[in-house]
Amino acid sequence: MLNNLVYEYLLGGSREKMANIKSSAKRATLSAVANERNKAARSLMKTNLKKFDSAISEGNREEAEAAFKVAAKTVDRAATKNLIHRNKAARRKSVMMRQLNTLES
Repeated sequence: MLNNLVYEYLLGGSREKMANIKSSAKRATLSAVANERNKAARSLMKTNLKKFDSAISEGNREEAEAAFKVAAKTVDRAATKNLIHRNKAARRKSVMMRQLNTLES
């Protein structure tokens, strides 16, 4: 069983919030780990979208195309892992492709 400090760190509070049942304590730990993993994946997706947007605003087509490939891949991965809805992923990729197509060569 994990010690109290780990529970306090993972659950973000005092010992009073610690689960009494072993299985619920495990679920809380797993939930905290999954939350961190999802937060990192969402942050990576947002970063790649911002890199694409900056390449579009600069007007650099080669850089925008490379950023599009990376951003589309991360958006698809986020949709696969249910971080965002698959329709939202499709909409984001569609908007990015339209922006890329309007950019002059």
